[in-house]
Amino acid sequence: MDEARATELLRAARERIQASLEDLAEPQDAGPSQSPADQATQLHDREVEEGLTERLRDELAAVARAEERIEQGTYGVSIESGEPIPDARLEAIPWAERTASEEERREGR
Repeated sequence: MDEARATELLRAARERIQASLEDLAEPQDAGPSQSPADQATQLHDREVEEGLTERLRDELAAVARAEERIEQGTYGVSIESGEPIPDARLEAIPWAERTASEEERREGR
């Protein structure tokens, strides 16, 4: 994948992730409730939002690392094996650091 396309994809990903983080940061006032069921639902929603926020921050950090690899001239090759990462994978996940098979092994799938 050429550098211009990679930069464009990473910029778009950064913007999407930052917008999502901003949306999650906005307070969601459900109002006071005395119902245990409502309180449980609110607690569940907060936990889901915290998990999503963490995942988005991890993706944002991965985008920054990918941008560094572009600057270093190592974008598009696995940080694990040095093998080329297929363009189709980089189109789908422009911050990918490993080939699909390496990532599957890493995640234990």
